[in-house]
Amino acid sequence: MTAPVFVDSNIFVYAHGSNEPRKQPIAQEVLRELWRDRNGRISMQVLSEFYVNITRKPRPGLNVAAAWREVEALLSWSPQVIDRPLLERAHQIEERHKISWWDAQIVAAAEAQHCPLLLSEDLQDGAVYGRVTVRNPFTSGVQEALTTYAATESPRPRHRPRGRPPGSRRAAVL
Repeated sequence: MTAPVFVDSNIFVYAHGSNEPRKQPIAQEVLRELWRDRNGRISMQVLSEFYVNITRKPRPGLNVAAAWREVEALLSWSPQVIDRPLLERAHQIEERHKISWWDAQIVAAAEAQHCPLLLSEDLQDGAVYGRVTVRNPFTSGVQEALTTYAATESPRPRHRPRGRPPGSRRAAVL
């Protein structure tokens, strides 16, 4: 993978273990590649979700100190902050695509970091939100060229736009 790739928190949780051992090696391999290529991107929301989930959900979860060390390591991925512009964009995405608020924030953060690919188990595999394409690494491979996932530009409309043609004006009636 050569372009930046946004990673949702569930990928990190599976990499550290869960009740679904089939997913762990897949998550670990994806993250290993992203660390090696330095293409991984995340947001502060992802870090927060990861911390909470890794300390509570897997049994046994990581202790707080170990979980914090993991979070500190991921800070090197320069997480996208949650600020007003990101929230405004998330609101637009939520309204347009009718997805949850939390998922809209993830998509907005991926978009803000220029990631054509978002790895997540929570959103529909293959869904395209603007320039961001979602892939579920547990149901499909993500090794293909990223151009496969890039959103295509909309074709030019075949019909004239509505309204008066440019340059035509009604004569003023006096």
